[in-house]
Amino acid sequence: MDIRPAVPEDAEAVSALRRATFSYLVMSAATARYMIAVQPPAARVLALVAVADGEIVGWGSAGLNTWTSEAGQAGVTIYVHPEHRGQGIGGALAQRLHEHLGGIGAVRARTFATAEGVEFAKKFGYDGTRQMHYAGVDPRELPERPAQAEGIELVTMDQLDPRQAYAADAVASLDEPGDSPTDAVDYDDWLEEIWHAPGLDKALSVAAMAGDEVAAFAAIETDGDRAWSAMTGSIPAYRGRGLAKLAKWEALRRCADAGIVGAFTSNDDENGPMLAVNNWLGYRRVATQTGLLRKF
Repeated sequence: MDIRPAVPEDAEAVSALRRATFSYLVMSAATARYMIAVQPPAARVLALVAVADGEIVGWGSAGLNTWTSEAGQAGVTIYVHPEHRGQGIGGALAQRLHEHLGGIGAVRARTFATAEGVEFAKKFGYDGTRQMHYAGVDPRELPERPAQAEGIELVTMDQLDPRQAYAADAVASLDEPGDSPTDAVDYDDWLEEIWHAPGLDKALSVAAMAGDEVAAFAAIETDGDRAWSAMTGSIPAYRGRGLAKLAKWEALRRCADAGIVGAFTSNDDENGPMLAVNNWLGYRRVATQTGLLRKF
């Protein structure tokens, strides 16, 4: 088994590994390639792959969270193919990643673990903080379309100026449950990491417009016949009017028309309003992961 830095040419294998490990997480090969190749310098990301017999069987990445005002916040992701667990691959990745974080000024790292991965994470000093639920729906089987509020127009995101989308995303993200606030989203970084990322399907993503302002939106990423709800939100001035529900319903309808048969999403256990929307849309829980933190 060899651990080496990930390179863009690993994208196909990394995407396949992610699907084999977490069938409900959606990442196309193009998205994986972009993730490996494009990272904000300030994040100081280290991305690694574990290779056994010429096959990529493990992934690990760690870097600083550049979208929060809290200095030294970091994230860690590790997963190993189910057929290659129990061989020390995850532990070797964790050691390399934590050494990296210690050297770039991290003061706290966050990761997510499945039920069987929680004990593994605790061996490296992590402790549980919150629950993240994953759910899926067949977009061809939606409830009836919700009513559209007066003065609201639905458009696809490919009709937006990116500044419009950024303004709504930055405001909506402030209320996302988490261990650190998402309150320092730089426009240029957002443009590169989100707007220009190949996984974002702007023709399927939907915005509810109040004049020239995005009142609510549902961003969709795709990989073949699967979709991922990257972010659904509304800005405070327009909440309570069902606009996030409407935008997401329309986005899922467009997914169905485009041949998507499985749409997936995640919600923090504390995000009651979005959980309610997803339950109404017909999402059914497929997995739960535990969010964990470790101090340095």
